[in-house]
Amino acid sequence: MADSIRSLIATGTKLYLDSVEPSEVDQNLAWGAVGATSNPAIISGIVKAGGLDAQIESLLSAGHDDESVAWALTDSLVTDAQQKFQSIHSASDGNAGWVSFELDPLLEDPSLGMSDADRTAKYIELGKKWSKGHTNRMIKVPASEAGLAALEELAASGVTLNVTLIFTDDQYTRARDAVWRGGQRRDNTNAFKSVYSIFVSRIDVYTQQVIPGLSADAQGQVGILNAKRIWAANQQFWSDRGLRLEQELIFASTGTKNPGDAAWKYVEALAGSDIQTNPPETNVAVSASGIDFTRKLDELPPQGVQQEIDAAVDTTAMHCVLMQEGIDKFVKPQRALLELIASKRKELSPGA
Repeated sequence: MADSIRSLIATGTKLYLDSVEPSEVDQNLAWGAVGATSNPAIISGIVKAGGLDAQIESLLSAGHDDESVAWALTDSLVTDAQQKFQSIHSASDGNAGWVSFELDPLLEDPSLGMSDADRTAKYIELGKKWSKGHTNRMIKVPASEAGLAALEELAASGVTLNVTLIFTDDQYTRARDAVWRGGQRRDNTNAFKSVYSIFVSRIDVYTQQVIPGLSADAQGQVGILNAKRIWAANQQFWSDRGLRLEQELIFASTGTKNPGDAAWKYVEALAGSDIQTNPPETNVAVSASGIDFTRKLDELPPQGVQQEIDAAVDTTAMHCVLMQEGIDKFVKPQRALLELIASKRKELSPGA
């Protein structure tokens, strides 16, 4: 294990990988990663690389359409990653070793014209379907209106949830409360586990574009401050619930977007607790950084910077913009994956 990653893990951070590409999973396992996540962009990249052509050809020969091929590949890749993390899941008694499986992003595609009620029903149906029979699979549901409405029933049904696309405290609170309502409907809470993915760098991209007048001390700190405050609220909420397993935040969108920032900016700022799901290239940079990471999660910016941020940032407007962008980034990769499968169909079955 690289010394810098070892020091990050020693702070209390659980290192997860934002990929299920097999060789990247193997490398990050060697570095001490204890979980992973998937999404359509990740699956599309793996398919594009060509290593799954034989599997795709077999599925096509069996008569699968493009959508069922895409989900069969997703299920297979996530299951393979789960098997690699299973021993960690067992050794941690369920507190780590999870791999996240993202439900169909096209449910949120506005062009389909689905009602929120129909979306919610579909999230519940798919969440139960894709979690069934898996001991260390988390189901990713977005903190959209339809997704939030599905959480209580999914949690009550025993589904382990990763609520994703969370940008603001109000989303987190609604998600957490819904999941906990569902958890309390279970016969017991021994296996109750939930995580909440707080997106970080996308907030700083937003403030650079929408609030360029922030001071140099405040600009680039909004996502970090937001994540740290939500982390503190999460710690407080679960502290007296008497649960066996940890209910954690996932710090997501930890890859830097500003070329002037160190690749480990968010990794360093959020070191100390809970989960960091980092892109492969971010973990490579952390490994090579030579930094001795220390706990920073409890350290907030100076009071003056916090006051400046609170005065300048309209969180309601930020929520609306980032959620709309998030849904778009949620939908487009799934469309691209289906298009890639269609092109693979022509390439591998030219007579079809």
